[in-house]
Amino acid sequence: MSKAGQAEKPAHAGPPVAPDAPEPDPKRWLALTVLLVATFMDLLDANIITVAIPSIQRDLGASTVAIQAMTAGYTLSFAVLLITGGRLGDIFGRKRMFLLGVSGFVLASAMCAAAPSTELLVAARVLQGLTAAIMVPQVLALIHVSFAPQEIGRVVSLYASMVGVAIVSGPLIGGALISWSPLDLGWRSIFVVNLPVGVLALIGATKWMRESSSPHAKRLDIIGMLLIIVGLLLLMVPLTLGRELDWPVWSIVSLIATAPVLVLFVVYERHKTRKDGSPLVTLSLFKVRAFGAGISVQLLFSAIPAGFFLSWTLYLQAGLGWSALHTGLTAIPFSLCVPIVGGLAVRKLSPLYGRYCLLAGAALMLAGILSYAWAAGHFGTDITSWHAVPSMLLIGSGMGLLMPPLTALVLREVQPQEAGAASGIINATGQLGAALGVAIIGSLFFAALAGNAGPQAERVVPTVRSVSPVQASGLKDCATEALGQDDLARVPDTCSTLVQGADVGTRNTIAGALDEIRAKTFVSTYSETLYWVAGGLVPLTTLVLLLPHHRVRREEMA
Repeated sequence: MSKAGQAEKPAHAGPPVAPDAPEPDPKRWLALTVLLVATFMDLLDANIITVAIPSIQRDLGASTVAIQAMTAGYTLSFAVLLITGGRLGDIFGRKRMFLLGVSGFVLASAMCAAAPSTELLVAARVLQGLTAAIMVPQVLALIHVSFAPQEIGRVVSLYASMVGVAIVSGPLIGGALISWSPLDLGWRSIFVVNLPVGVLALIGATKWMRESSSPHAKRLDIIGMLLIIVGLLLLMVPLTLGRELDWPVWSIVSLIATAPVLVLFVVYERHKTRKDGSPLVTLSLFKVRAFGAGISVQLLFSAIPAGFFLSWTLYLQAGLGWSALHTGLTAIPFSLCVPIVGGLAVRKLSPLYGRYCLLAGAALMLAGILSYAWAAGHFGTDITSWHAVPSMLLIGSGMGLLMPPLTALVLREVQPQEAGAASGIINATGQLGAALGVAIIGSLFFAALAGNAGPQAERVVPTVRSVSPVQASGLKDCATEALGQDDLARVPDTCSTLVQGADVGTRNTIAGALDEIRAKTFVSTYSETLYWVAGGLVPLTTLVLLLPHHRVRREEMA
Protein backbone atom coordinates (compact mmCIF):
# COMPACT_ATOMS: atom_id res chain seq x y z
CA MET A 1 0.00 0.00 0.00
CA SER A 2 1.25 3.48 -0.78
CA LYS A 3 1.98 6.09 1.85
CA ALA A 4 1.66 9.81 1.77
CA GLY A 5 2.14 12.77 4.04
CA GLN A 6 2.73 16.49 3.94
CA ALA A 7 6.13 16.19 5.62
CA GLU A 8 8.25 19.30 6.02
CA LYS A 9 11.60 19.37 4.27
CA PRO A 10 14.65 19.48 6.56
CA ALA A 11 16.58 22.74 6.66
CA HIS A 12 20.13 22.67 5.38
CA ALA A 13 21.32 25.90 6.99
CA GLY A 14 22.44 25.82 10.60
CA PRO A 15 21.88 22.65 12.63
CA PRO A 16 21.00 19.65 10.47
CA VAL A 17 17.40 19.36 11.66
CA ALA A 18 13.96 20.32 10.39
CA PRO A 19 12.74 23.88 11.07
CA ASP A 20 9.97 22.72 13.40
CA ALA A 21 12.29 20.34 15.29
CA PRO A 22 15.22 22.54 16.44
CA GLU A 23 16.85 19.82 18.48
CA PRO A 24 17.11 16.09 17.76
CA ASP A 25 14.49 14.19 19.71
CA PRO A 26 16.33 12.03 22.29
CA LYS A 27 13.53 9.45 22.12
CA ARG A 28 13.27 9.48 18.33
CA TRP A 29 14.47 5.88 17.85
CA LEU A 30 11.92 4.59 20.34
CA ALA A 31 9.27 6.67 18.60
CA LEU A 32 10.39 5.18 15.29
CA THR A 33 9.57 1.68 16.52
CA VAL A 34 6.01 2.88 17.19
CA LEU A 35 5.74 4.43 13.72
CA LEU A 36 7.03 1.24 12.09
CA VAL A 37 4.62 -0.91 14.10
CA ALA A 38 1.71 1.30 13.03
CA THR A 39 2.87 1.09 9.41
CA PHE A 40 3.02 -2.68 9.64
CA MET A 41 -0.44 -2.85 11.22
CA ASP A 42 -2.00 -0.73 8.50
CA LEU A 43 -0.37 -2.58 5.59
CA LEU A 44 -1.12 -5.94 7.14
CA ASP A 45 -4.79 -5.09 7.50
CA ALA A 46 -5.04 -3.80 3.95
CA ASN A 47 -3.59 -7.04 2.52
CA ILE A 48 -4.77 -9.66 5.01
CA ILE A 49 -8.47 -9.36 4.16
CA THR A 50 -8.04 -11.00 0.76
CA VAL A 51 -7.44 -14.55 2.01
CA ALA A 52 -10.26 -14.18 4.56
CA ILE A 53 -13.02 -13.28 2.09
CA PRO A 54 -14.21 -16.86 1.38
CA SER A 55 -14.38 -17.59 5.12
CA ILE A 56 -16.34 -14.39 5.74
CA GLN A 57 -18.65 -15.29 2.87
CA ARG A 58 -19.43 -18.71 4.32
CA ASP A 59 -19.92 -17.37 7.85
CA LEU A 60 -21.96 -14.24 7.15
CA GLY A 61 -23.46 -15.13 3.78
CA ALA A 62 -21.74 -12.17 2.13
CA SER A 63 -23.08 -11.14 -1.26
CA THR A 64 -20.84 -10.50 -4.24
CA VAL A 65 -21.34 -6.77 -3.70
CA ALA A 66 -20.31 -7.06 -0.04
CA ILE A 67 -17.21 -9.01 -1.04
CA GLN A 68 -16.09 -6.17 -3.30
CA ALA A 69 -17.07 -3.51 -0.76
CA MET A 70 -14.96 -5.09 2.01
CA THR A 71 -11.84 -4.36 -0.01
CA ALA A 72 -12.84 -1.35 -2.09
CA GLY A 73 -14.51 0.39 0.88
CA TYR A 74 -11.22 0.43 2.78
CA THR A 75 -9.06 1.65 -0.09
CA LEU A 76 -11.56 4.23 -1.33
CA SER A 77 -12.12 5.79 2.11
CA PHE A 78 -8.36 5.78 2.64
CA ALA A 79 -7.82 7.57 -0.69
CA VAL A 80 -10.36 10.36 -0.20
CA LEU A 81 -9.06 11.39 3.25
CA LEU A 82 -5.34 10.77 2.73
CA ILE A 83 -4.30 14.31 1.71
CA THR A 84 -6.60 15.90 4.27
CA GLY A 85 -5.15 13.58 6.92
CA GLY A 86 -1.69 14.97 6.26
CA ARG A 87 -2.94 18.54 6.58
CA LEU A 88 -4.71 17.76 9.85
CA GLY A 89 -1.34 16.73 11.28
CA ASP A 90 0.36 19.87 9.99
CA ILE A 91 -2.36 22.08 11.54
CA PHE A 92 -3.34 20.36 14.78
CA GLY A 93 -0.19 18.38 15.57
CA ARG A 94 1.17 15.19 14.08
CA LYS A 95 1.39 13.29 17.35
CA ARG A 96 -2.18 14.24 18.22
CA MET A 97 -3.47 13.10 14.83
CA PHE A 98 -1.37 9.93 14.98
CA LEU A 99 -2.89 9.02 18.35
CA LEU A 100 -6.36 9.81 17.04
CA GLY A 101 -5.79 7.69 13.94
CA VAL A 102 -4.42 4.70 15.85
CA SER A 103 -7.26 4.88 18.39
CA GLY A 104 -9.84 4.98 15.62
CA PHE A 105 -8.11 2.13 13.79
CA VAL A 106 -8.18 -0.06 16.91
CA LEU A 107 -11.85 0.76 17.48
CA ALA A 108 -12.70 -0.01 13.83
CA SER A 109 -10.76 -3.28 14.05
CA ALA A 110 -12.80 -4.28 17.10
CA MET A 111 -15.98 -3.44 15.18
CA CYS A 112 -14.82 -5.60 12.27
CA ALA A 113 -14.08 -8.51 14.60
CA ALA A 114 -17.49 -8.26 16.28
CA ALA A 115 -19.53 -7.56 13.13
CA PRO A 116 -22.65 -9.77 13.09
CA SER A 117 -23.51 -8.94 9.46
CA THR A 118 -21.80 -8.04 6.22
CA GLU A 119 -23.36 -4.56 6.26
CA LEU A 120 -21.74 -3.73 9.60
CA LEU A 121 -18.47 -5.32 8.51
CA VAL A 122 -18.34 -3.16 5.39
CA ALA A 123 -19.13 -0.05 7.47
CA ALA A 124 -16.34 -0.94 9.91
CA ARG A 125 -13.91 -1.45 7.00
CA VAL A 126 -14.77 2.02 5.71
CA LEU A 127 -14.09 3.42 9.19
CA GLN A 128 -10.77 1.56 9.20
CA GLY A 129 -9.82 3.25 5.94
CA LEU A 130 -10.76 6.70 7.22
CA THR A 131 -8.80 6.30 10.46
CA ALA A 132 -5.82 4.87 8.58
CA ALA A 133 -5.87 7.98 6.38
CA ILE A 134 -5.45 10.08 9.53
CA MET A 135 -2.74 7.82 10.99
CA VAL A 136 -0.58 6.97 7.98
CA PRO A 137 0.40 10.45 6.67
CA GLN A 138 1.84 11.32 10.07
CA VAL A 139 4.42 8.52 9.86
CA LEU A 140 6.72 9.99 7.20
CA ALA A 141 6.03 13.54 8.43
CA LEU A 142 7.14 12.61 11.97
CA ILE A 143 10.19 10.84 10.59
CA HIS A 144 11.27 13.95 8.67
CA VAL A 145 10.82 16.33 11.60
CA SER A 146 12.36 14.00 14.21
CA PHE A 147 15.58 12.95 12.49
CA ALA A 148 18.57 14.88 11.20
CA PRO A 149 19.17 14.84 7.43
CA GLN A 150 22.13 12.48 7.78
CA GLU A 151 19.86 9.99 9.59
CA ILE A 152 16.95 10.15 7.16
CA GLY A 153 18.44 7.70 4.66
CA ARG A 154 18.86 5.01 7.29
CA VAL A 155 15.40 5.62 8.73
CA VAL A 156 13.67 5.57 5.35
CA SER A 157 15.50 2.33 4.59
CA LEU A 158 14.06 0.82 7.79
CA TYR A 159 10.63 2.13 6.82
CA ALA A 160 10.91 0.59 3.35
CA SER A 161 12.01 -2.71 4.89
CA MET A 162 8.96 -2.73 7.16
CA VAL A 163 6.73 -2.08 4.15
CA GLY A 164 8.36 -5.03 2.38
CA VAL A 165 7.91 -7.32 5.39
CA ALA A 166 4.24 -6.37 5.64
CA ILE A 167 3.67 -7.09 1.94
CA VAL A 168 5.36 -10.47 2.23
CA SER A 169 3.71 -11.55 5.46
CA GLY A 170 0.16 -10.25 4.94
CA PRO A 171 -1.35 -13.21 3.04
CA LEU A 172 0.73 -15.69 5.04
CA ILE A 173 -0.27 -14.34 8.46
CA GLY A 174 -3.88 -14.10 7.33
CA GLY A 175 -3.90 -17.68 6.11
CA ALA A 176 -2.20 -18.94 9.27
CA LEU A 177 -4.62 -17.11 11.60
CA ILE A 178 -7.69 -18.39 9.77
CA SER A 179 -6.38 -21.97 9.63
CA TRP A 180 -5.23 -21.92 13.26
CA SER A 181 -8.35 -20.01 14.43
CA PRO A 182 -7.17 -19.04 17.94
CA LEU A 183 -10.00 -19.05 20.50
CA ASP A 184 -12.18 -20.37 17.68
CA LEU A 185 -12.34 -16.87 16.20
CA GLY A 186 -11.91 -17.95 12.58
CA TRP A 187 -11.66 -14.98 10.18
CA ARG A 188 -12.32 -12.57 13.05
CA SER A 189 -8.79 -13.24 14.35
CA ILE A 190 -7.30 -11.14 11.51
CA PHE A 191 -8.94 -8.09 13.09
CA VAL A 192 -8.50 -9.07 16.74
CA VAL A 193 -4.73 -9.19 16.22
CA ASN A 194 -4.77 -5.40 15.71
CA LEU A 195 -6.10 -4.73 19.20
CA PRO A 196 -3.04 -5.52 21.34
CA VAL A 197 -0.69 -4.16 18.67
CA GLY A 198 -2.65 -0.91 18.46
CA VAL A 199 -2.82 -0.49 22.24
CA LEU A 200 0.96 -0.95 22.50
CA ALA A 201 1.44 1.62 19.73
CA LEU A 202 -0.74 4.10 21.64
CA ILE A 203 1.24 3.60 24.85
CA GLY A 204 4.57 3.93 23.06
CA ALA A 205 3.49 7.02 21.12
CA THR A 206 2.25 8.71 24.29
CA LYS A 207 5.56 8.08 26.09
CA TRP A 208 8.15 8.54 23.35
CA MET A 209 6.73 10.72 20.59
CA ARG A 210 7.24 14.48 20.52
CA GLU A 211 4.56 16.80 19.17
CA SER A 212 5.19 18.81 16.02
CA SER A 213 3.21 20.85 13.54
CA SER A 214 3.95 22.99 10.51
CA PRO A 215 4.20 26.78 10.81
CA HIS A 216 3.23 27.00 7.13
CA ALA A 217 0.41 24.46 7.02
CA LYS A 218 -2.15 24.78 4.26
CA ARG A 219 -5.78 25.26 5.16
CA LEU A 220 -8.29 22.43 4.97
CA ASP A 221 -10.31 22.11 1.78
CA ILE A 222 -13.52 20.59 3.11
CA ILE A 223 -15.67 21.53 0.10
CA GLY A 224 -13.11 20.08 -2.30
CA MET A 225 -12.95 16.87 -0.27
CA LEU A 226 -16.76 16.56 -0.25
CA LEU A 227 -16.96 17.14 -4.00
CA ILE A 228 -14.39 14.43 -4.75
CA ILE A 229 -16.17 12.02 -2.38
CA VAL A 230 -19.50 12.62 -4.15
CA GLY A 231 -17.87 12.23 -7.56
CA LEU A 232 -16.16 8.96 -6.62
CA LEU A 233 -19.33 7.55 -5.04
CA LEU A 234 -21.28 8.39 -8.18
CA LEU A 235 -18.70 6.35 -10.08
CA MET A 236 -18.05 3.47 -7.67
CA VAL A 237 -21.57 2.63 -6.47
CA PRO A 238 -22.98 1.79 -9.93
CA LEU A 239 -19.79 -0.05 -10.88
CA THR A 240 -20.25 -2.23 -7.80
CA LEU A 241 -24.03 -2.62 -7.75
CA GLY A 242 -24.95 -2.22 -11.41
CA ARG A 243 -24.33 -5.81 -12.56
CA GLU A 244 -26.22 -7.35 -9.65
CA LEU A 245 -29.23 -5.05 -10.17
CA ASP A 246 -29.20 -5.47 -13.96
CA TRP A 247 -28.11 -1.85 -14.51
CA PRO A 248 -31.21 0.13 -13.46
CA VAL A 249 -31.74 3.67 -14.76
CA TRP A 250 -30.33 5.30 -11.62
CA SER A 251 -26.99 3.51 -12.09
CA ILE A 252 -26.60 4.89 -15.61
CA VAL A 253 -27.62 8.37 -14.45
CA SER A 254 -25.08 8.12 -11.62
CA LEU A 255 -22.27 7.24 -14.01
CA ILE A 256 -23.19 10.12 -16.31
CA ALA A 257 -23.37 12.52 -13.34
CA THR A 258 -19.80 11.68 -12.38
CA ALA A 259 -18.37 13.90 -15.12
CA PRO A 260 -20.10 17.19 -14.19
CA VAL A 261 -19.36 16.68 -10.49
CA LEU A 262 -15.66 16.16 -11.24
CA VAL A 263 -15.71 19.23 -13.51
CA LEU A 264 -17.25 21.20 -10.63
CA PHE A 265 -14.46 19.89 -8.41
CA VAL A 266 -11.83 21.22 -10.83
CA VAL A 267 -13.58 24.60 -11.04
CA TYR A 268 -13.72 24.85 -7.25
CA GLU A 269 -10.08 23.84 -6.87
CA ARG A 270 -9.06 26.66 -9.20
CA HIS A 271 -11.14 29.06 -7.11
CA LYS A 272 -9.57 27.71 -3.92
CA THR A 273 -6.09 28.19 -5.39
CA ARG A 274 -6.81 31.84 -6.19
CA LYS A 275 -8.49 32.41 -2.82
CA ASP A 276 -5.92 31.09 -0.34
CA GLY A 277 -3.51 28.78 -2.20
CA SER A 278 -4.63 25.65 -0.32
CA PRO A 279 -6.62 23.43 -2.69
CA LEU A 280 -7.05 19.75 -1.97
CA VAL A 281 -5.38 18.95 -5.31
CA THR A 282 -2.71 21.23 -6.79
CA LEU A 283 -4.00 21.41 -10.34
CA SER A 284 -0.90 23.18 -11.64
CA LEU A 285 0.93 19.88 -11.28
CA PHE A 286 -1.05 18.49 -14.19
CA LYS A 287 0.55 21.06 -16.47
CA VAL A 288 3.66 18.90 -16.16
CA ARG A 289 3.11 16.27 -18.85
CA ALA A 290 5.08 13.63 -16.97
CA PHE A 291 2.97 14.12 -13.84
CA GLY A 292 -0.30 13.57 -15.70
CA ALA A 293 1.12 10.45 -17.35
CA GLY A 294 2.47 9.23 -14.00
CA ILE A 295 -0.93 9.66 -12.34
CA SER A 296 -2.56 7.68 -15.16
CA VAL A 297 -0.01 4.88 -14.81
CA GLN A 298 -0.43 4.84 -11.03
CA LEU A 299 -4.22 4.75 -11.26
CA LEU A 300 -4.53 2.03 -13.88
CA PHE A 301 -1.70 -0.27 -12.84
CA SER A 302 -2.72 -0.12 -9.17
CA ALA A 303 -6.05 -1.59 -10.24
CA ILE A 304 -4.47 -4.77 -11.62
CA PRO A 305 -3.14 -6.48 -8.44
CA ALA A 306 -6.17 -5.46 -6.35
CA GLY A 307 -8.65 -7.01 -8.77
CA PHE A 308 -6.36 -9.93 -9.54
CA PHE A 309 -6.05 -11.07 -5.94
CA LEU A 310 -9.75 -10.70 -5.15
CA SER A 311 -10.74 -13.06 -7.99
CA TRP A 312 -7.67 -15.26 -7.38
CA THR A 313 -8.62 -15.92 -3.75
CA LEU A 314 -12.20 -16.81 -4.65
CA TYR A 315 -10.99 -19.07 -7.47
CA LEU A 316 -8.65 -21.01 -5.18
CA GLN A 317 -10.72 -21.19 -2.00
CA ALA A 318 -14.36 -21.05 -3.09
CA GLY A 319 -13.71 -22.88 -6.37
CA LEU A 320 -10.90 -25.36 -5.78
CA GLY A 321 -11.40 -25.72 -2.03
CA TRP A 322 -7.92 -24.60 -0.98
CA SER A 323 -7.42 -23.50 2.61
CA ALA A 324 -6.61 -19.90 3.53
CA LEU A 325 -3.10 -20.98 4.59
CA HIS A 326 -2.51 -22.82 1.32
CA THR A 327 -3.63 -19.72 -0.56
CA GLY A 328 -1.39 -17.45 1.53
CA LEU A 329 1.64 -19.68 0.93
CA THR A 330 0.99 -19.60 -2.81
CA ALA A 331 1.21 -15.79 -2.76
CA ILE A 332 4.75 -15.81 -1.30
CA PRO A 333 6.60 -15.59 -4.67
CA PHE A 334 4.65 -12.44 -5.57
CA SER A 335 5.08 -10.93 -2.11
CA LEU A 336 8.85 -11.50 -2.15
CA CYS A 337 9.42 -10.19 -5.65
CA VAL A 338 7.68 -6.83 -5.16
CA PRO A 339 10.05 -5.43 -2.47
CA ILE A 340 13.20 -7.23 -3.68
CA VAL A 341 12.88 -6.32 -7.35
CA GLY A 342 11.48 -2.92 -6.39
CA GLY A 343 14.58 -2.10 -4.36
CA LEU A 344 16.83 -3.19 -7.24
CA ALA A 345 14.78 -1.12 -9.68
CA VAL A 346 15.02 2.05 -7.59
CA ARG A 347 18.75 1.70 -6.91
CA LYS A 348 20.07 0.34 -10.22
CA LEU A 349 17.67 -0.39 -13.05
CA SER A 350 15.57 2.77 -13.20
CA PRO A 351 18.59 5.12 -13.12
CA LEU A 352 20.24 3.11 -15.90
CA TYR A 353 17.26 2.47 -18.16
CA GLY A 354 14.74 5.17 -17.28
CA ARG A 355 11.19 4.51 -18.40
CA TYR A 356 12.29 1.29 -20.13
CA CYS A 357 12.56 -0.20 -16.63
CA LEU A 358 8.88 0.61 -16.07
CA LEU A 359 7.98 -0.64 -19.54
CA ALA A 360 9.70 -3.94 -18.76
CA GLY A 361 7.68 -4.12 -15.54
CA ALA A 362 4.41 -3.66 -17.42
CA ALA A 363 5.47 -6.34 -19.93
CA LEU A 364 6.31 -8.79 -17.12
CA MET A 365 2.95 -8.16 -15.45
CA LEU A 366 1.23 -8.85 -18.76
CA ALA A 367 3.26 -12.03 -19.26
CA GLY A 368 2.46 -13.19 -15.72
CA ILE A 369 -1.27 -12.64 -16.11
CA LEU A 370 -1.34 -14.39 -19.49
CA SER A 371 0.70 -17.33 -18.19
CA TYR A 372 -1.62 -17.72 -15.18
CA ALA A 373 -4.67 -17.58 -17.45
CA TRP A 374 -3.13 -20.35 -19.55
CA ALA A 375 -2.10 -22.44 -16.53
CA ALA A 376 -5.55 -22.17 -14.94
CA GLY A 377 -7.19 -23.37 -18.15
CA HIS A 378 -4.57 -26.01 -18.95
CA PHE A 379 -4.25 -27.69 -15.54
CA GLY A 380 -7.87 -27.09 -14.53
CA THR A 381 -8.81 -28.49 -11.14
CA ASP A 382 -5.43 -30.27 -10.89
CA ILE A 383 -3.44 -27.05 -10.66
CA THR A 384 -0.96 -26.81 -7.77
CA SER A 385 0.96 -24.02 -6.08
CA TRP A 386 4.04 -25.01 -8.05
CA HIS A 387 2.19 -24.41 -11.31
CA ALA A 388 1.45 -20.87 -10.10
CA VAL A 389 5.03 -20.00 -9.12
CA PRO A 390 6.28 -18.79 -12.55
CA SER A 391 3.26 -16.54 -13.02
CA MET A 392 3.50 -15.14 -9.49
CA LEU A 393 7.20 -14.41 -9.99
CA LEU A 394 6.47 -12.58 -13.24
CA ILE A 395 3.62 -10.50 -11.80
CA GLY A 396 5.55 -9.64 -8.63
CA SER A 397 8.71 -8.75 -10.57
CA GLY A 398 6.66 -6.62 -12.93
CA MET A 399 5.10 -4.73 -10.03
CA GLY A 400 8.54 -4.23 -8.52
CA LEU A 401 9.99 -2.84 -11.75
CA LEU A 402 7.01 -0.57 -12.38
CA MET A 403 5.55 0.90 -9.20
CA PRO A 404 8.45 1.75 -6.81
CA PRO A 405 10.48 3.73 -9.39
CA LEU A 406 7.38 5.51 -10.68
CA THR A 407 7.14 8.14 -7.94
CA ALA A 408 10.83 9.07 -8.14
CA LEU A 409 10.71 9.27 -11.92
CA VAL A 410 7.64 11.51 -11.94
CA LEU A 411 8.79 13.74 -9.08
CA ARG A 412 11.95 14.64 -10.99
CA GLU A 413 9.72 16.80 -13.22
CA VAL A 414 8.01 18.51 -10.27
CA GLN A 415 9.25 21.64 -8.50
CA PRO A 416 10.76 20.84 -5.06
CA GLN A 417 8.20 23.00 -3.23
CA GLU A 418 5.40 20.94 -4.80
CA ALA A 419 6.93 17.52 -4.14
CA GLY A 420 4.86 16.91 -1.00
CA ALA A 421 1.58 17.72 -2.73
CA ALA A 422 2.58 15.60 -5.73
CA SER A 423 3.46 12.61 -3.53
CA GLY A 424 0.14 12.87 -1.74
CA ILE A 425 -1.78 12.88 -5.04
CA ILE A 426 0.22 9.93 -6.39
CA ASN A 427 -0.36 7.85 -3.26
CA ALA A 428 -4.06 8.69 -3.07
CA THR A 429 -4.37 7.81 -6.75
CA GLY A 430 -2.85 4.39 -6.04
CA GLN A 431 -5.53 3.71 -3.44
CA LEU A 432 -8.27 4.90 -5.79
CA GLY A 433 -6.89 2.61 -8.49
CA ALA A 434 -7.06 -0.36 -6.13
CA ALA A 435 -10.72 0.39 -5.37
CA LEU A 436 -11.51 0.66 -9.08
CA GLY A 437 -9.71 -2.62 -9.75
CA VAL A 438 -11.78 -4.45 -7.17
CA ALA A 439 -15.01 -3.00 -8.56
CA ILE A 440 -14.28 -3.53 -12.26
CA ILE A 441 -12.36 -6.81 -12.24
CA GLY A 442 -14.59 -8.17 -9.48
CA SER A 443 -17.68 -7.37 -11.55
CA LEU A 444 -16.14 -9.07 -14.60
CA PHE A 445 -15.41 -12.16 -12.53
CA PHE A 446 -18.86 -12.47 -10.97
CA ALA A 447 -20.61 -11.81 -14.28
CA ALA A 448 -18.54 -14.51 -15.98
CA LEU A 449 -19.16 -16.90 -13.08
CA ALA A 450 -22.90 -16.70 -13.58
CA GLY A 451 -22.54 -17.14 -17.33
CA ASN A 452 -20.16 -20.12 -17.16
CA ALA A 453 -22.19 -22.23 -14.71
CA GLY A 454 -24.67 -23.43 -17.34
CA PRO A 455 -22.11 -24.51 -19.97
CA GLN A 456 -20.00 -26.34 -17.37
CA ALA A 457 -23.09 -28.14 -16.06
CA GLU A 458 -23.91 -29.19 -19.63
CA ARG A 459 -20.46 -30.81 -19.88
CA VAL A 460 -20.39 -32.52 -16.48
CA VAL A 461 -23.97 -33.81 -16.08
CA PRO A 462 -23.87 -36.28 -19.04
CA THR A 463 -20.87 -38.00 -17.40
CA VAL A 464 -22.69 -38.56 -14.08
CA ARG A 465 -23.92 -42.12 -13.57
CA SER A 466 -26.68 -43.49 -11.32
CA VAL A 467 -28.97 -40.47 -11.60
CA SER A 468 -32.36 -40.31 -13.26
CA PRO A 469 -33.13 -37.91 -16.13
CA VAL A 470 -35.14 -35.79 -13.70
CA GLN A 471 -32.20 -35.63 -11.31
CA ALA A 472 -29.83 -34.81 -14.19
CA SER A 473 -32.05 -31.88 -15.17
CA GLY A 474 -32.21 -30.84 -11.52
CA LEU A 475 -28.43 -30.94 -11.32
CA LYS A 476 -28.15 -28.38 -14.10
CA ASP A 477 -30.75 -26.10 -12.51
CA CYS A 478 -29.12 -26.39 -9.08
CA ALA A 479 -25.60 -25.63 -10.32
CA THR A 480 -26.74 -22.73 -12.51
CA GLU A 481 -28.76 -21.11 -9.73
CA ALA A 482 -26.14 -21.70 -7.02
CA LEU A 483 -23.34 -20.04 -9.02
CA GLY A 484 -25.51 -17.31 -10.49
CA GLN A 485 -26.93 -16.00 -7.23
CA ASP A 486 -25.66 -13.03 -5.25
CA ASP A 487 -24.78 -15.09 -2.15
CA LEU A 488 -22.57 -17.94 -3.37
CA ALA A 489 -22.73 -19.67 0.03
CA ARG A 490 -26.54 -19.96 0.06
CA VAL A 491 -28.13 -23.30 -0.90
CA PRO A 492 -30.91 -22.65 -3.46
CA ASP A 493 -34.28 -24.38 -3.18
CA THR A 494 -33.56 -26.30 -6.40
CA CYS A 495 -30.57 -27.94 -4.69
CA SER A 496 -32.56 -28.82 -1.58
CA THR A 497 -35.34 -30.36 -3.68
CA LEU A 498 -32.82 -32.30 -5.75
CA VAL A 499 -31.67 -34.52 -2.86
CA GLN A 500 -35.03 -35.02 -1.19
CA GLY A 501 -35.88 -38.72 -0.99
CA ALA A 502 -32.54 -39.80 -2.54
CA ASP A 503 -30.50 -42.54 -0.91
CA VAL A 504 -27.03 -41.95 0.52
CA GLY A 505 -25.23 -43.15 -2.59
CA THR A 506 -27.23 -40.89 -4.89
CA ARG A 507 -26.74 -37.96 -2.55
CA ASN A 508 -22.98 -38.49 -2.64
CA THR A 509 -23.04 -38.75 -6.43
CA ILE A 510 -25.00 -35.52 -6.74
CA ALA A 511 -22.72 -33.72 -4.26
CA GLY A 512 -19.65 -34.88 -6.18
CA ALA A 513 -21.14 -33.70 -9.48
CA LEU A 514 -22.01 -30.30 -8.02
CA ASP A 515 -18.48 -29.92 -6.61
CA GLU A 516 -17.03 -30.77 -10.03
CA ILE A 517 -19.30 -28.27 -11.80
CA ARG A 518 -18.44 -25.60 -9.23
CA ALA A 519 -14.69 -26.17 -9.53
CA LYS A 520 -14.70 -26.18 -13.33
CA THR A 521 -16.89 -23.08 -13.42
CA PHE A 522 -14.48 -21.18 -11.18
CA VAL A 523 -11.52 -22.37 -13.26
CA SER A 524 -12.99 -21.29 -16.59
CA THR A 525 -14.22 -18.01 -15.08
CA TYR A 526 -10.87 -17.12 -13.59
CA SER A 527 -9.00 -17.93 -16.80
CA GLU A 528 -11.51 -15.89 -18.82
CA THR A 529 -11.25 -12.93 -16.43
CA LEU A 530 -7.45 -12.91 -16.67
CA TYR A 531 -7.59 -12.85 -20.46
CA TRP A 532 -9.88 -9.82 -20.27
CA VAL A 533 -7.48 -8.14 -17.82
CA ALA A 534 -4.51 -8.89 -20.08
CA GLY A 535 -6.38 -7.46 -23.06
CA GLY A 536 -6.99 -4.24 -21.15
CA LEU A 537 -3.39 -4.11 -20.01
CA VAL A 538 -1.97 -4.00 -23.55
CA PRO A 539 -3.07 -0.44 -24.43
CA LEU A 540 -2.34 0.77 -20.88
CA THR A 541 1.30 -0.16 -21.33
CA THR A 542 1.72 2.60 -23.91
CA LEU A 543 1.11 5.20 -21.17
CA VAL A 544 4.54 4.38 -19.79
CA LEU A 545 6.09 5.84 -22.95
CA LEU A 546 4.71 9.27 -21.95
CA LEU A 547 6.87 9.29 -18.82
CA PRO A 548 10.21 11.17 -18.79
CA HIS A 549 13.19 9.15 -19.90
CA HIS A 550 15.86 10.02 -17.34
CA ARG A 551 18.94 7.86 -17.49
CA VAL A 552 22.28 7.89 -15.68
CA ARG A 553 25.46 6.71 -17.38
CA ARG A 554 27.06 3.62 -15.86
CA GLU A 555 30.27 5.49 -15.08
CA GLU A 556 28.28 8.08 -13.11
CA MET A 557 26.85 5.31 -10.93
CA ALA A 558 30.21 3.72 -10.26
